[in-house]
Amino acid sequence: MQENENGAPKATAPRKKSLFLRLIKLSVILGLLAVFCVCAAGIGVYFYYSRDLPDINSLRSYHPPTVTTVYAADGTVIAEFFKERRFVIDLDKMPKALVQAFIAAEDARFYEHQGLDFWGIVRAAVKNIEAGSITQGGSTITQQVTKAFLLTPERKFSRKIREAILAYRIDKAFTKDEILFLYLNQIYLGQGAYGVEAAAQTYFSKSASNLSLAECALLAGLPQAPSRYSPVNHPEKARERQVYVLNRMVEVGDITPEERNEALQEKLTFSARLNPYFVQMPYYTEHVRRLLEQRFGEAALYSEGFNVYTAADLHLQNLAAEALRKGLSDLDKRTGFRGPIEHLAPAKIEEFCRAVDQQLTENGGLVKGKPVKAVVVSVSDEKKNVLLRIGRQKGILDIADMRWARKPNADLAYYEDRVNEPSQALSVGDVVWVVPKQEPGNGPAAVPVALEQVPDVQGALLCEEVGTGLVKAMVGGFDFTQSQFNRAIQALRQPGSAFKPIVYSAALDRPENPYTPASVIIDSPIVYSDGSLDQVWKPKNYKNTFYGPTLLRDALAHSRNVVTVKILQDIGPDYCIAYARNFGITSPLVNNLSLALGSSELSLLEVVQAYSVFADQGRLNEPCFITKICDRQGKVLFENKPETRQVISPATAFVMTRLLEGVVERGTGWRIRALKRPVAGKTGTTNNLNDAWFVGYTPELCTGVWVGYDSGDQLGKGETGARAASPIFLEFMQRALADAPVEDFPVPEGVTVATIDADTGLLAIPESTKIFTEYFKLGTEPTEFAPAPGAEADQEQLFKEDLEPSEASPEAAPPAAARPDDAAPDEEGPDEKDEF
Repeated sequence: MQENENGAPKATAPRKKSLFLRLIKLSVILGLLAVFCVCAAGIGVYFYYSRDLPDINSLRSYHPPTVTTVYAADGTVIAEFFKERRFVIDLDKMPKALVQAFIAAEDARFYEHQGLDFWGIVRAAVKNIEAGSITQGGSTITQQVTKAFLLTPERKFSRKIREAILAYRIDKAFTKDEILFLYLNQIYLGQGAYGVEAAAQTYFSKSASNLSLAECALLAGLPQAPSRYSPVNHPEKARERQVYVLNRMVEVGDITPEERNEALQEKLTFSARLNPYFVQMPYYTEHVRRLLEQRFGEAALYSEGFNVYTAADLHLQNLAAEALRKGLSDLDKRTGFRGPIEHLAPAKIEEFCRAVDQQLTENGGLVKGKPVKAVVVSVSDEKKNVLLRIGRQKGILDIADMRWARKPNADLAYYEDRVNEPSQALSVGDVVWVVPKQEPGNGPAAVPVALEQVPDVQGALLCEEVGTGLVKAMVGGFDFTQSQFNRAIQALRQPGSAFKPIVYSAALDRPENPYTPASVIIDSPIVYSDGSLDQVWKPKNYKNTFYGPTLLRDALAHSRNVVTVKILQDIGPDYCIAYARNFGITSPLVNNLSLALGSSELSLLEVVQAYSVFADQGRLNEPCFITKICDRQGKVLFENKPETRQVISPATAFVMTRLLEGVVERGTGWRIRALKRPVAGKTGTTNNLNDAWFVGYTPELCTGVWVGYDSGDQLGKGETGARAASPIFLEFMQRALADAPVEDFPVPEGVTVATIDADTGLLAIPESTKIFTEYFKLGTEPTEFAPAPGAEADQEQLFKEDLEPSEASPEAAPPAAARPDDAAPDEEGPDEKDEF
């Protein structure tokens, strides 16, 4: 102990204690100052980054882009239009296991924290360090909602601060369930799917409400990296994430280990979802899309989530597509073989076969009736066959399945030029399309195939329900993936003789001196001249034959051109054009006599609509594709309420129906007799065989078919409406009405029946040798009897033979540009060549 100068001990301990206390006080002061500074800085940062933050109340009016869904009449989804494929569903529609899986995988303390989980960040960092990679994220579900709805995705420290502030505010302002609702409907889960409902449909083809535990766990593993863990593209990695999610659910107590093991045993199958727009009825739904875009605009169409209900019948649509494809393929073969797809050098054949084999493996192998590419490896005229390679498979093509493969020649009909030797069409190295005629076996035997080619010719089919105007089926071409041009609506083509029923109906309804089915018109040569142009027009019948006195009913049945021109000349083009407008025809109509032969260009939709007036007892129904449109809440925005107009009398419509039944029974529509039920219709063929039509109807359906080249080229010798178009109509209608009862066309009031002498068109007498029963509009039936044999008939001829050129007004003779240099074929009934 130290002593002072007086020998007393020095007092040092109190001084040290005082110094220590001062240091403690200083530390406290400095600590408080630091805390104050940190708090001040934090408050400053908070207020600084709180400036111009988005309003979280915008989340209360959650209105994300959703899918506009288009339905067929039976409720089947036939198209979806969207920018983000999303279907918003309530939280109570989601399985409990789905919600638990996402929480366990993404934010286990979701119900405990206040938007930010500091312990979760630490836990995720430790787990990531242990794993050596990013296996867990530190962001809470609330933060992910903040980032998805309110902030940009940029990776900046300032954005993370703003995210934290907003997450805290959201947690205070919204319930946990409200936050989950936003999160599970907004999150992107790969393959174009936004939200759990779209993901469930995409990966499992079911609603989220029907997901199993195993499926829920798989979806919950996707948010971290949807493309990396895609079960479609990376099934093994998706499985790893599924296992992780299930283990996390066990750790947090949501499921038992036994439930986890059971879920891991469940076998899941995945497939890339096909857009029904391309699968079901693309021509129909593309037209619907255009109508929706016209009504609502492009932005609303792809984001507002409309529910669109259509008149489409998926069964009839499939039948229509099959009938049209078959008819066009048959027609294309009749025009000849355009040659191989390509020709391979011997060294390239093996490489080609490997590529085909790989494609077949990916698509399930050879299928009976499905076209596939093959390469010719041997041609034998002696054995009358061709050997081919179809990948690793062998194929054999007999001469009987390639006789059609002649070189195209428009001057020769298909039955006038056939292939008799395989070498006339094919050589070694040629790559061609073939169709397996049977399912391939497991042995080395070659598969029998038929030669095929992709048609150049196009066509369209449109079917409308009689009495409602509902368009049940529409196909606008051979293959939508090759051409989106809708030939049922967008194409305007000359209907040829298919326009004649409008002319004949106008003649029946002429106010003064109307025609009747028994009216007699002289079928004889006539010449129309235009003196100012020094040109003449000589309408002709098919095969340049004239038939003399002809009953109106026979003139329509056999599609007599000259008679139709004379009728139009008598009633006048102006009157006929005005009359045609009553049938819903809006396209321009030529004001001259070529109108009688269908020289004005019309759409298939217009022609079918016009014929539906005859089918529905004179009533016009606007064609209807869309029956109802609702918004995403179910509010009806549009509902089709058809306005039916009586545009011609029921009596006129019925008489025309009987006349058009005659076309089938004894005229150019003879092939349709195979339908074996009451059916009315008319063929149509334009000049030079550029267009072929058949439009007809039963009491249930009105259907039209058009066939032609987009380029306007000639279809081929003999390819009239009867041969090229009516078989497609028949194929479709036979299958469409297979289970429907046979119905007769109802007879309305204002119609009477008379027995007619076929030679004179007057009432039959006992001596009449040819008679028939005909329907007339009441008051127009003949009142005179046919003269007895040997007596002279005092029957007025409506037209006299006129062999000399006659001056014609511009309204009568067609101008040179629109004037057929020959008559449109009227297509006689069957002959032996037609049956070849």
